[in-house]
Amino acid sequence: MESGFGSIDILVNNAGIVKRGPALEHGWDDYRQLMGINVDALWLLSQAFAKGMVERGRGRIVNMASLLSFQGGIMVPSYAISKHAVVGITKALANEVAAKGVTVNGIAPGYIATEFNRVLREDPVRGPQMMARIPAQAWGEPDDIAAAAVYLASPAAKYVNGEILVVDGGWMSR
Repeated sequence: MESGFGSIDILVNNAGIVKRGPALEHGWDDYRQLMGINVDALWLLSQAFAKGMVERGRGRIVNMASLLSFQGGIMVPSYAISKHAVVGITKALANEVAAKGVTVNGIAPGYIATEFNRVLREDPVRGPQMMARIPAQAWGEPDDIAAAAVYLASPAAKYVNGEILVVDGGWMSR
């Protein structure tokens, strides 16, 4: 895909929302809105930009997954479902474009100190529970995720394809 800036060789799909609430009360409209942003937009952008990348024989796509790509989560059913889908899209597309010079990978951030996770950090019960499980004993910073994206978009990752890089302070090792 061409733009006013020339060809696009790197796409980072980072848009996402979360809807919190019990699974049995989670409405269809909330589900569809979340899937539209977290899954449908990611797929449509990946597919559109991959076409130009394949034509040029080079490109990097980095999709934002989550720890909930591997877990069910609590009170975030659509979010967990959507992040499982992100892993599926990443691996399926990677299989088809790898031989054409395009890599498709994902990043699964742990708990990062952003507005997105403010409600969890400030929760007097969940906040300490979460911190107790993180071996690094700290919430991640946005720069931790940015560094992973830079790596996956760089020539250093030319042979990394279809992977989900977990950046979580050790959460998944427990």
